[in-house]
Amino acid sequence: MALGLASGAFAADKTKVGFVFVGPVGDGGWTYEHNQGRMAVEAEFGDAVETVYVENVAEGPDAERVMTQMALEGADLIFTTSFGYMDPTINVAKKFPNVKFEHATGYKRADNVSTYSARFYEGRAVQGTIAGSMTKSNIIGYIGSYPIPEVIRGINSAYIHAKKVNPDVQFKIVWAFTWFDPAKEADAAKVLIEQGADVILQHTDSTAPQAAAQSAGNVITFGQASDMSEYGPSPRVSSIIDNWAPYYVARTQAVMDGTWTSSDTWDGIGAGMVGIGEISDAVPADVKEAALALKASLADGSYHAFTGPVNKQDGSVWLADGETADDGTLAGMNFFVEGIEGDIPQ
Repeated sequence: MALGLASGAFAADKTKVGFVFVGPVGDGGWTYEHNQGRMAVEAEFGDAVETVYVENVAEGPDAERVMTQMALEGADLIFTTSFGYMDPTINVAKKFPNVKFEHATGYKRADNVSTYSARFYEGRAVQGTIAGSMTKSNIIGYIGSYPIPEVIRGINSAYIHAKKVNPDVQFKIVWAFTWFDPAKEADAAKVLIEQGADVILQHTDSTAPQAAAQSAGNVITFGQASDMSEYGPSPRVSSIIDNWAPYYVARTQAVMDGTWTSSDTWDGIGAGMVGIGEISDAVPADVKEAALALKASLADGSYHAFTGPVNKQDGSVWLADGETADDGTLAGMNFFVEGIEGDIPQ
């Protein structure tokens, strides 16, 4: 009995950090990168922390059950890493006021709930520049996951920057209505390729679109969330990399120090939360140079990815010449910019 008490006391000294993942840690994309962040916490704090995770947790009631279980099992800090975990996170946090929660990509906060996200749209601007410059068919395919502001922002940013370098560019969008489903993602890529797309952008988490493009030949792609460099130098010519590790380490440290407070973090290329994967030799030198110059201007803040003149899809003025978008509008973005065809599904 004494042994049980001793191990219990020892366990109480450790800070327990939980992670709820929407996909498998081996997805090669979104969840893979969040799990890299989890492992960075272990590497940073060693025996002072214990991390636990559950993968493949569906958005909805199942997520609430998993979070509740983690809290009951003594987690001090829980990272819930998908947009659809927003309400479950808020609900569970109410029941466990002494547990700290961190929700990725959402907007609902509480005294013990923080939110965090990355400005992926900055990476999309760089991708759009490369895509618009390299397409020969002038058709760029885009695999959307769900029609939420984060995904809509990415489509708009990619389109604006592709159009800047290639006025003839056209976007075709297929909605997969999933974050991770390799079969659906591969089918979406094939449909877009059949429609003439020779560039595929994706906001889904598997490498299936890369494989589909590789099979098709003469189609280029971009890694999503992680580098996906095994498909380089082509079809994958660059990538957006989500680097969560510094944030996860800092927030765990704050719990340990007793300095954790509810906050909202939205960082981009400048802060290192969004990385641009190596631009491969399949990209012409002048295009690579333009992409890296854009990346640098986004990083130092001298350029904003949403700078006017930009109209909404219906032709109404959104941003006047030189005007930049405010974070509130970007956070709730529910419209396409002028030139994108098709409706946003409800």
